[in-house]
Amino acid sequence: MLTAISLNAQAHIVHGFSTRCDRSGAALDLGLGSGPQDWARAAGDLGVGDLGTAIVSQVHGRGVIWADRPGLAGEADAVLSRTPGLLVAVRTADCVPVLVSGPEVVGAIHAGWRGLAAGVIPAAIEALEGCGPLRAVVGPSICMDCYEVGEEVVQGIAQWVDPARFVSRSQPRPHVDPGLAAVAQLEACGVQQVEHLKVCTVCDGRLWSYRQDGADAGRQAAIVGLRC
Repeated sequence: MLTAISLNAQAHIVHGFSTRCDRSGAALDLGLGSGPQDWARAAGDLGVGDLGTAIVSQVHGRGVIWADRPGLAGEADAVLSRTPGLLVAVRTADCVPVLVSGPEVVGAIHAGWRGLAAGVIPAAIEALEGCGPLRAVVGPSICMDCYEVGEEVVQGIAQWVDPARFVSRSQPRPHVDPGLAAVAQLEACGVQQVEHLKVCTVCDGRLWSYRQDGADAGRQAAIVGLRC
């Protein structure tokens, strides 16, 4: 599990970003074929193996769901919870995972370029209005050097963020850093403390990457919860 300094300092929060393998070194794929036993292994790596996990059916949109029990909460790209003892998670393999926490709330956001363009991050932060000061962590995602895109990607994300924050045009086709775009969206939404784990899913062999592995790519998860 990869973790964030800012959330490690919060005693009421448990969190982590899974990798290709669990703590024992066994392969861990939390994609569509995963079951309760796989999520239990991930929770065990967080030191909370007795906690269940709420997940969502991700559709690259801006939907937000509140969860209060383990299992599939519905179709959305952000899952939030006020329930102590419940983990919430989203799955990625190059897209941007974002974990959010407040005094009595947590959330996990899946933000591919379509989600960034649709405004899933602003939608989730709006849903958390009044939940106290928020912290956010932008987890591992594809980096700018590895993410060559078309102009539709740039224009989609630029609806929310100045392209100078996330685009490089030093090569024939634009390159985008979606993690930087997520940071900029969070800051624009008023989240004052944003940590960015600058780990590339393509460059770092510990992580699943759809661009690197294609159809054989598994999924890692960004997981967060309130301790009981």
